[in-house]
Formats: sequence, C-alpha cells, structure tokens
Amino acid sequence: MAGKRLYRRREFVGTAVAGACMALSKTGGQTGGREEESVRGKPNLVFVFGDQWRAQATGYAGDPNAVTPNLDRLARECLNFTHAVSGCPVCSPYRASLLTGQYWLTHGVFLNDVCLSDKAVSIAEALKSEGYDTAYIGKWHLDGHGRSSFIPRERRQGFDLWKVLECTHNYNKSSYYAGDENLRLQWEGYDAIAQTLEAQRYIRDRSDDSPFLLFLSWGPPHAPYETAPEEFKKVFDPEKIVLRDNVPSDRAAVARKELAGYYAHIAALDRCVGDLLETLQETGIEENTIFVFTSDHGDMLHSQGAVKKQQPYDESILAPFLLRFPAGLGRGGRTLDTLLNTPDIMPTLLGLCGAKIPETVEGTDFSEALLAGETPEVDGALLMCPSPFGQWTRQIGGKEYRGIRTKRYTYVRDLKGAWLLYDNEKDPCQLRNLVDDAAHAGIRAELDRILDAKLEGTRDAFLTGDELLAKWGYEVDETGTVPYTD
Repeated sequence: MAGKRLYRRREFVGTAVAGACMALSKTGGQTGGREEESVRGKPNLVFVFGDQWRAQATGYAGDPNAVTPNLDRLARECLNFTHAVSGCPVCSPYRASLLTGQYWLTHGVFLNDVCLSDKAVSIAEALKSEGYDTAYIGKWHLDGHGRSSFIPRERRQGFDLWKVLECTHNYNKSSYYAGDENLRLQWEGYDAIAQTLEAQRYIRDRSDDSPFLLFLSWGPPHAPYETAPEEFKKVFDPEKIVLRDNVPSDRAAVARKELAGYYAHIAALDRCVGDLLETLQETGIEENTIFVFTSDHGDMLHSQGAVKKQQPYDESILAPFLLRFPAGLGRGGRTLDTLLNTPDIMPTLLGLCGAKIPETVEGTDFSEALLAGETPEVDGALLMCPSPFGQWTRQIGGKEYRGIRTKRYTYVRDLKGAWLLYDNEKDPCQLRNLVDDAAHAGIRAELDRILDAKLEGTRDAFLTGDELLAKWGYEVDETGTVPYTD
C-alpha cells in the first residue's frame, strides 16, 4: 500500500515557505538538457529522540518544572507539532512504525521485544537508494533476540554506521556494539551524553559531501528516574515540583520524587541537544540539515493514578515534535496542530528530502503541505493497544482498546464498547469522562464514524489480544510480556 499524500507531489528547488527558506534535494525538470538540482544538494536528516518524554515536559510547552533552554530556543526556529501522537504508545511499536511508515498490525510489532521483519522498505533503505549515508547510534529495541545481544547487519534495516544496543536502562553502565564486531563495548559515563558525543564526531569526521541520515536514540528520560548526572539532579527539589491536576493526592509524594528525577534526565538531554546543534553550526551544514527532536511516546508518571505508557491518556500518547528546515531555519517558527501519527513521520521526512516513498508505506506524506506553508488537516489519529502487557496487565485494569485523538477530543472503545470520551479543550487533564453524557451523544457518534473508518482503512478487525498473539505466533508470560534476556 502506497503512503497517502495530501497533495500532488511537486518538484521543489530552493523553496521558501512560512519564513523557512528550504534548499531541497529533489531533482527538478530539464534545463539545457540537464537535470536541475538545488544549490546545496540533498538535505541531511538528523533525527533525535528520547524514550518516554511526554509532550508537556518542556519549557516551550509551558511546563513550570522543565529546564530546557536549548529546546526552547530550537522551538522558536521550528515547526512545532503540538499534536504529535504515538498511536501505539510503546517503545518497539513506535520504532517499527517510525522506520517503516506502517501501522502496527501490518508490521506486527504491537508489543515489545519482538523482531521487525525486513518485508517493508525502511527509511534508511529508501534514503540509501537516493545516495545517503546512514547511521544509527543508541537504543534500537527492534531485534527481539535479547536486549544485550549482537545484532547482525541483515537485521539493521539499512543502517551502516552502527553503535547500538538493543535496550538498556542502566544509563551509567551502558553497553553497545560497533559495526560488525560481536564485541560488547561500554559508553563512558552517562550514555546519552556519550552517544551525543559520538553523533557529533560522526558529523565532524565526514570526509565527503554525500548527504546523510543520522538517528540518535536515547534511553532517558525513561525510568529509572534517579540516575541522571548529579549536576542535573541537584537542580530539582521534589518538594517544589508542580503536579498536574490529574495526579491523585495519595500519589503526590512518589510522583514528586520521580518527576524530579525525570526532569533531571530531561535537563541533561536538553544540554545534549544544544551541543549537537552547535556542531551542526560549527561544521557549516546547519542550513542544509533537517533536524527533528521528538520521543517515542510519553509517560504517565502517576497522572490518572497510572505509570509508564500504553494507556490512551495524553500523558502517554502525546510526544514533543520539533522539525527545523534547512536554509533559513524557519526563524520565528510556526506552531501546527496537525495530528501527526507515528506512521506519518517516515513518509513526511522522505518527502522533505525529495525521496521516493516506498509502496510499503501506509502513513501520510505531509511534506507538500508543510512546504507550502499550510497546516495539514486530519480528522483524527488512530490509537490502539492490541495486547496489554507489563505494567498494564489485565490483572490491574489493562485492556485492549482502539481509539481516536482529534484536535479536541479523545474517544476510546474497548472490547465491551465505548470506554472514554474527553473534551481536551475544556478538560486538558482529562478528569471528566463524557462517554455516557447524553449531551455528547452526537459527538460520540461522529467519533465512532471516524474510528470505524480508521479501522477499516487499516484492516483492523479489533481482535482480542490473545487472538493477535496467536495470529503472529508470539508467546508471552503471565504478564502478557514477550520474555527477553538481558
């Protein structure tokens, strides 16, 4: 299935849009018998993402706790997607859709610690065919052969430079493998800082003008929350942490303690963003590099009395998403409320790079609307938890669900029927469930229609978790988790 496009794809050469002059890579028409190309050639793409960084947790988003001066400056130069949705808010599902542009029941990675197949064309493979060098540094979590196991080249989805570990949250004693040698190495100190230094080194040491794709994937601010470097930890006093209104009073003390550590991780990562942006500037490639900052999903952190991810609340499903164009850098920036779901990221980035979008892609390419200075309109972003596991097992209320997040509403059905309806405009902390409110029956009917269309479009019959596990041949333990080895 080819990725959806909101507009007919066009040829762009040095397009100036929305205050951001973008030197694009797409080859244009014929001039004097030869192909016309943008002056600076194809743009580089640097994609930086954390793990469990919820959308609210930045200074530019108005969080009173967050210390993020570098991201705040970056946001003023970017397209700031305020409604970036992680439709299946779990680590491996997000990563699989990020790389393939497919929905979760197509590639089959709808829970953690299973292996992404090579049936789809990945973003790295697509850009390699356009002459890009490819690099991946940090957390992978798509191999399913053990969290500390070596990952051979044939399971790397087209990335060449490779300094990766499947998964660890021991940030101060963190291992990785480099290239094709099955030898575990160790990052020095706090791994996100060491990984960022490696990304800076990759950028500085490049010896030719070939465009490149660089993914930098951090493990923080995911728990454990108390392991950030001391210089950042000392900034955050748990007693001064301002809680969201949806944190129950009996969770307040533990929430403040964990959030203090969470914001310490975030402050450390903000420093890393600043260092990386400085390297792009120093090397003279800033104006020909697309830069993305985001996260795989959010973190409940005791909002709604819940922890971690998987759940359909905004703390779990919304992630920060900043996108800076090359050349001109979008000074002044622009805020968009487009519902950008995970499968849409890959085709949109390929479109911005002027690359062909593979037929295996299912997400929507928003690039032409963005380049035209427009705000793409979407009726809703699909939400799902195909099979609850881990911290959200059936024993503690975890359930399969399908839902829709519009600009204003969140609507969710479980296997029994309608479950949640929130008016996020009037109730941003989602404290009042309107699902049985007669005054909202018309809204619910419209959201049902949108959700039904999304399920039909993704060929989702809303099977039980057990049925999906059997269909894909996944074996799980008593918590619904695919067993893994460290």
